[in-house]
Amino acid sequence: MAQRIVIERLEFYGRCGVTEDERRKPQLIVVDLELEAAVESAGLSDRLHETIDYARVAERIVALSTTLTCQLLETLAEQLVGMLFTEFPADRVRIWIRKVHAPLAMVAGSVGIRFERTRAAHQSKQQPLSPAPFLVEQLARLPKGQILDVAAGRGRNALYLLAQGSQVEAIDRAPDTLSALEAAARTQHLSGLTTRVLDLEASADHPPSLGQRCYDAIVVFFYLHRPLFPIILDALKPNGILLYETFTIDNYFRHQHPRRWEFCLAQNELLRLTSPLRVLHYDEGEHDGGHGSGPCYTARLVAQKTGPDTAP
Repeated sequence: MAQRIVIERLEFYGRCGVTEDERRKPQLIVVDLELEAAVESAGLSDRLHETIDYARVAERIVALSTTLTCQLLETLAEQLVGMLFTEFPADRVRIWIRKVHAPLAMVAGSVGIRFERTRAAHQSKQQPLSPAPFLVEQLARLPKGQILDVAAGRGRNALYLLAQGSQVEAIDRAPDTLSALEAAARTQHLSGLTTRVLDLEASADHPPSLGQRCYDAIVVFFYLHRPLFPIILDALKPNGILLYETFTIDNYFRHQHPRRWEFCLAQNELLRLTSPLRVLHYDEGEHDGGHGSGPCYTARLVAQKTGPDTAP
């Protein structure tokens, strides 16, 4: 019999509203959650890894919700349910998500939505992950050899590169996310994937080595850890290609996302961080990031590692 993990009144401040004024200021959002899962053995073993860690669930809900900006609570709920099925072994999710202070004079209480979904129903309606548009646009510049996907997440870019015939190593600090990526690759009959759990920020000023001259290309999308750049450059082979896109400070000022300005690039900062490379393409501006949440302001770079082995 499935057991139920229950979280009541998880509170955070998020940006969700139909009007731009409503989205501009974070407002209090409350989530009640119930997860059904086959975790009976945990009651006998007393081991956390044999059940669903509700503290981790709460952390992930808050982390995801506070980085999203959306018009509808339905959109936020869909994102949360997708994350829960991807990262946790739940068979059924029941969720109640609501705004405590409704922007309606005639409503004294909260407004929100409730629904439940099984894993099977979720998988049947889930659309395939779409790669970043900039990756698709610049694919011809990438070699077919060994490619590193940094902070791969659910693997939308890794899966696309595998489908193009590349060998891909995906690194991320979340083991559950990488497990979901491996499962997706198997489902799509894609070969050539390796994964590695790696926290690139475990030591703030000294990221772990990614190796020396190991990769024909490295792709990084919507992840910024400035001390990592010398490590990335060391890991590229001569003639290797770096493909990089992430938010600029314009996105923070215009959309209040990401939640901290330090996670955004200053104007031309990406060029400075990658100055040893030969720039093949660079632009800053409003682009489609491929997240389904509308245009965002990013810097986009394609650059090549030059050196003694590089042809003139």
